[in-house]
Amino acid sequence: MGTLDIWSQLLSGFATAGTPINLMWAFVGCALGTAIGVLPGIGPAVTVAMLLPITAQVEPTASMIFFAGIYYGAMYGGSTTSILLNTPGETGTMVTALEGFKMAKSGRAGAALATSAIGSFVAGTIATILVTLFAPVVANYAVQLGPPEYFMLMLLAFTTVSAVLGKSMLRGMTALFIGLAAGLVGIDQITGQARYTGGVPEFMDGIEVVLVAVGLFAVGECLYTALYEGRSEQQLNRMGSAHMTRAEWKRAWPAWLRGTFIGFPFGTIPAGGSEIPTFLSYGVERKLSRHAQEFGTTGAIEGVAGPEAANNAAVTATLVPLLTLGLPTSVTAAILLSALQSYGINAGPQLFQTSSALVWALIASLYIGNVMLLVLNLPLVGMWVKLLKIPRPPLYAGILIFATIGVYGMRQSAFDLFLMLGIGLVGVVMRRFDFPTAPVVVGMILGPLAEAQMRNALSIGEGNWGIFLHRPVSAVLLAIVVAALLLPRLAALWRRRG
Repeated sequence: MGTLDIWSQLLSGFATAGTPINLMWAFVGCALGTAIGVLPGIGPAVTVAMLLPITAQVEPTASMIFFAGIYYGAMYGGSTTSILLNTPGETGTMVTALEGFKMAKSGRAGAALATSAIGSFVAGTIATILVTLFAPVVANYAVQLGPPEYFMLMLLAFTTVSAVLGKSMLRGMTALFIGLAAGLVGIDQITGQARYTGGVPEFMDGIEVVLVAVGLFAVGECLYTALYEGRSEQQLNRMGSAHMTRAEWKRAWPAWLRGTFIGFPFGTIPAGGSEIPTFLSYGVERKLSRHAQEFGTTGAIEGVAGPEAANNAAVTATLVPLLTLGLPTSVTAAILLSALQSYGINAGPQLFQTSSALVWALIASLYIGNVMLLVLNLPLVGMWVKLLKIPRPPLYAGILIFATIGVYGMRQSAFDLFLMLGIGLVGVVMRRFDFPTAPVVVGMILGPLAEAQMRNALSIGEGNWGIFLHRPVSAVLLAIVVAALLLPRLAALWRRRG
């Protein structure tokens, strides 16, 4: 497909996406997505799943534009609660909470929200341009990665996440293993046997990741505040300007670009959504920053800008494998795939030929949606920050109510609510003893995926572990994993000797 072809297709896509009815669907999707992102615990996957029945009434292009709007609107919105309340609305915005919440506490909530909105716009737009140019090319390349490479990618994610977060690598690894253990609960994917369920029938389906995220972050934060509020002085209500200063712009834009180029490749490979690139981006910004002392104390703006850009680039990039291979790389993408199938449209390498009008209208709607979200979100920064003016008790009561409704709405199970409270107590203990909570969620999401890829790789290698070394890409990834674990240790020893 030549460049001219791509441009003419894209222009016809804009003509379709720009019709009043499709613009309306895009706007409603973006607005709804932002609101959903702001409410902790109710992610885009749950929302799109609840709204799937509308596919019976609405024509395919309009409903796909609507669902896509909800998807990346939620990514914009998710950062709002992460920054203001330390309650990620989405797993992809967990990292934003690390520095964003610190910035909000030190009176820079406006700057944190602005950098996340503009960063999302920059990354979303660059990623959409890349989708436009490379979707057909990526299809050919992605087919060549096999289970050994995917397993090594996940191993790399585990090590970087655990090493970067938390005060010590040991605590990070402990948190990761708690997550991996929780991820193994349920029915074994290959043998079909129940494991680690302790005879509790509700555990047969496994533990919901959203439930753990809400429990650890939202409920944990509320309970921790209730238990230790008198002892820890927290000033949330000071608010600086809702704009970024020139110095903040100067620090944020390189982080936006780096985040975009870290996030995009991860969205295109089926290796677990936007969590990995956000953590990697955070690690990179922490290493490169000249203001390292701000990380984890007053909040560094790069720690918000990079991960937010990585998050949005990865979300946009999930459309590449979805449209070109029919491979959903995130839960929401999987539900979008089922929406396509309900129209009798099969995603895959032929989609660009069979339903090119739909594909290009969807890609064009991403450009339009990004502008809409920026226009929607920047003026609202001041309004979201007013959430901080609500006194603590009713605010946290509200968060608990939303968390309860969100978790109960998933499976209508009272058992899930008790589990959420139990996990909330674990979150309190982890906060009290300075264990990072994010690796738990990463371990849960990627653990089952990594296990499946490892078993597939071993069956390809007929039980021989050497398969991970014989394939050049997986061998290189393994070397990076080892380096990530050993280099900080060796550097510390060298400093002591020096």
